[in-house]
Amino acid sequence: MSSRDLVLGRVRRALADVPEDDDEPYDLAVDRSYLREHGARSVSATVDLLAENLADYRAIVHRATEDELPHVVMRLLAARGSRHVLVPPGLPPAWMSAADATRVHDRAVSTPGELDQVESVVTGCALAVAETGTIVLDGGPDQGRRRITLIPDHHICVVRAPGQVVASVPQAMERLDPARPLTWISGPSATSDIELDRVEGVHGPRTLEVILVSEE
Repeated sequence: MSSRDLVLGRVRRALADVPEDDDEPYDLAVDRSYLREHGARSVSATVDLLAENLADYRAIVHRATEDELPHVVMRLLAARGSRHVLVPPGLPPAWMSAADATRVHDRAVSTPGELDQVESVVTGCALAVAETGTIVLDGGPDQGRRRITLIPDHHICVVRAPGQVVASVPQAMERLDPARPLTWISGPSATSDIELDRVEGVHGPRTLEVILVSEE
């Protein structure tokens, strides 16, 4: 028996007690009475919760206005000593306007080895989830391909607040397109061994810096 046959057999056994004439749509058959948000918060409190949970996951959080953003990006890149920075094709030019680092554009022909020579990557995001401290990327023009946020050791992610901030995962799912390549990021890449020693940077960037850009 192949692995495929084994898996399909388990699925059939799990569905054995489901009536064959059960035509109720899946989205109606599943109980969705869970809370869409845990507690009532103001917009500013939701953004503050996002900042708190991002920091709890060891992301470094900065706040800036639209005018301050280019200088914050410049300062963060300079502090890392980044000479080369990956930029998605649709990254707003103003974000990098004050930085001296060489822009490395996201190209399909770039090899993992070439991308590994780049010190930092700067992207936008699809949205951010306050209750879980999660950044979600969907491969949009200001985010680029998934790999460019996994290979460089330093990721700067810009989040527009409050426009791109939602309170909960259910709210996030309502705004995201499931057909797009979604990447959910809760802090820098990390893993723990059997002795619970935490090691960062194993599966992606060792350092995640999030800039919350005020839209108000």
